Amino acid sequence: MLNQIRQGDVFLLRVKSLPIGAGIESANGKHIILAHGEVTGHAHRIDARHAKTYTWHTDRFLEINQPTMLVHEEHRAIDLSPGLYKIVIQREYAPSAISQVLD
Repeated sequence: MLNQIRQGDVFLLRVKSLPIGAGIESANGKHIILAHGEVTGHAHRIDARHAKTYTWHTDRFLEINQPTMLVHEEHRAIDLSPGLYKIVIQREYAPSAISQVLD
């Protein structure tokens, strides 16, 4: 079981529990979108039947309730095991600014 998973600019970190006060996000459609592509419109996504997302302040969390795949058209699909993950969108540093990693 992996504690850290990365696909492009999406980084998932396994956590033991949700923060107290985390609220469930409403599901919109067949997929849960973790991040949208900046140029192509492709998205890092998971089948909504197998997961839920939560927010706490500015953080997002992903709860996988049965094995599923993290998919994106430009990356290899990744098997996700049931559990809780913190969703982190990777950033990159440049002396002029901190910006989101372009995928």
